[in-house]
Amino acid sequence: MKHEIDTIDRRLLAELQRDATLTIDQLSDRLNLSRNACWRRMRILEEKGVITARVALVDPEKLGLGLSVFILLRTSHHDPDWLKRFRDAVTSFPEITGVYRMSGDLDYVLRARVADVKAYDRLYQRLIEKVPLDDVSASFVMEEIKDTTVIPVEVR
Repeated sequence: MKHEIDTIDRRLLAELQRDATLTIDQLSDRLNLSRNACWRRMRILEEKGVITARVALVDPEKLGLGLSVFILLRTSHHDPDWLKRFRDAVTSFPEITGVYRMSGDLDYVLRARVADVKAYDRLYQRLIEKVPLDDVSASFVMEEIKDTTVIPVEVR
């Protein structure tokens, strides 16, 4: 059953997306709610799967992973066996941070974080060892203009 999200829930979600380290007291002050009401709302949003995780975001540059890559894939294989091998392969590489099945000309787009072009090549070699692909190309990000994890929740 879908959880009905009201304006207060949306404000709560917006605050948590900006800073998940806020205490219940800080959140309740910002939302003008009692501490218990704020805690209950947060628990319900977690139980209903609206809040899926609370995580720390890290600076990839400071971890030596300054190159962001979009890997564009085409394949002539669309059977369940190939798809399982593909899913197993792409989910096994920590460098691959996003995998999307696409409509249109591309079959899949992968997002990866690596140290440099040589590290990308090593990832590419490991990927093609695990699963056959017809066409692989990569686009290297020159400048990240906007990259966010924030889902728009504010009522417009």
